[in-house]
Amino acid sequence: MFSISSSGDWSETEKFLRKMMSLKLDSVLNAAGTKGAAALAKATPKDTGRASISWTYDIQKSSTGIVIGWKNTDVESGFPVALMIQYGHGTGTGGYIQGRDYINPAMRPIFDEIADTVWKAVTSA
Repeated sequence: MFSISSSGDWSETEKFLRKMMSLKLDSVLNAAGTKGAAALAKATPKDTGRASISWTYDIQKSSTGIVIGWKNTDVESGFPVALMIQYGHGTGTGGYIQGRDYINPAMRPIFDEIADTVWKAVTSA
């Protein structure tokens, strides 16, 4: 068994938590969304060019957090072309085309930038 005790008040903690609740990250996430879509478009192999120009992003907010997601709207025969390029796919003649990891290297700097920017916003609150 253990116990925890404290002395003083929680005013500084409450002040910090109130700031965190009111932290506005919309501009940070919109900028990251735009940069991410551009990075994905640039990195996408351009056979016809359709997959590379089909990147979008959306931001979803809920009571538990914020999620930013990137999507590619180029779909052929019911399958997302971006995923076929990333993970590989079978051909109609029985062959296989090896996947090419282009998404992760393109997005790594974007994720790092988001983490840095949010960390600075949190620590300066």
